[in-house]
Amino acid sequence: MHEKPYRSIVKALSWRLTGTMDTIVVSFIISGRVKIALSIGAVELFTKLTLYYLHERAWNRIPFGRVKERPPEYSI
Repeated sequence: MHEKPYRSIVKALSWRLTGTMDTIVVSFIISGRVKIALSIGAVELFTKLTLYYLHERAWNRIPFGRVKERPPEYSI
């Protein structure tokens, strides 16, 4: 089985939104400033989204851990 690029984009977006919310919360806890926390979250969103997409597409080219689909033993 292989995934189409748009699936990787949707997965990347959903994961990054989760990760970015975490980064904003942690940044706010550390800095105590909403503006700084949002700025860090915004930069992190785009850089990590791009890296995740590239990582996901690279792994789709690697056969490690995949099993080839077998044709049915019989067909009608």
